Amino acid sequence: MPPSQLHPHDTCKVLVLGAGNFGSCLADHLGDSEHEVWLWSRSKSQVDFFNKHHRNPECLKDHVFPSTIIAVGPDLPDAELIKEMDVLLFAIPTEGVRETLTILRPRLNLEKLPLLIFVNKGIEIATNALTLEIIADTCGADVAKVATFISGPSFAKEIVRRQPTSVSVASLTPERAERASQVFHQPWFRCYTGRDPIGMELAGAVKNVYAIASGVAEGLGFENNTRAMLITRCLSEMTRIGTAYGASPLTFLSLAGVGDLFLTCSSPTSRNYTVGHRLGKGEKLDDIIRTLGSVAEGVTTTKALRKIIDDLGVEAPIATAVYGVLYEGKDLQETVKDLMSLPPLPELDLPAQNEGGPVRQLMEKLGLEYGAMH
Repeated sequence: MPPSQLHPHDTCKVLVLGAGNFGSCLADHLGDSEHEVWLWSRSKSQVDFFNKHHRNPECLKDHVFPSTIIAVGPDLPDAELIKEMDVLLFAIPTEGVRETLTILRPRLNLEKLPLLIFVNKGIEIATNALTLEIIADTCGADVAKVATFISGPSFAKEIVRRQPTSVSVASLTPERAERASQVFHQPWFRCYTGRDPIGMELAGAVKNVYAIASGVAEGLGFENNTRAMLITRCLSEMTRIGTAYGASPLTFLSLAGVGDLFLTCSSPTSRNYTVGHRLGKGEKLDDIIRTLGSVAEGVTTTKALRKIIDDLGVEAPIATAVYGVLYEGKDLQETVKDLMSLPPLPELDLPAQNEGGPVRQLMEKLGLEYGAMH
């Protein structure tokens, strides 16, 4: 049925694109919520193993998935399967979103568009584009306006254990955010809706940069005072960047903002935190990346964030310091000394929104008023 006709207890046909940790855990959650779920993977061996054993040989290896979930791939599903879906859930890395949407676009029925939900967090390296802009480029403004985003403090291994979890759900079309919330909402998984997907995306991307800083501090031997100081100042900094970008400052106080920042900056489970911790212990970045075993998005996002900071002309000393360590060979101890030697500053300050900044430009591209998001 079309998303506009969904009700809280309706079951849906859901195609999850991406069989990594997060895509798999959300497929598990939705399958356990009595939705019909298909899970797409690029790996034929992963698909075959999943369908035979109801386990993912690559991620969450000890977890047994509902037998009702069907793995498909390695080719992207054809138009026949796509047209049956009520929900398309994109859980692929941001760098793969443009290619995937370009292939899928001709297979979408624009007259009966499924609910499009995106859970990736990142900034496209070549363009500095957030996912909403990528959607607009590949599928058009009408599709981008109804796209929905989910973000928040949500480690996959805890979701599959049904640990109480809450997330933010946002769309430029509030009805779509509400529908997505209805699809996901369960007693163990609460959803809160909002109207600032761009701010939510930005928060989800840049918090990975700050997780590296937090890991560095831990690796250098600093303790609780330092962690609390650092997370609080990172929140202030990302709010300042987001406000200059044109997002709502309130977004950074949400689950997708401070919630995700706190989780990522305080847990060794975070890949980005792990990168920072190993840097703090004296390892070289190239060796860390080579042996990490998975992608740490914050390493590449640091480059994109540096360009955003420069373009906006906003002060962001922590993010700038992370860039200096990763890409300019700055010494960690000297970097810490420089940060702590900055002159006293007002604690709470927000820049002017630069007449809406990049957000206003994107809203104009979509044919929407800038104020509609706030």
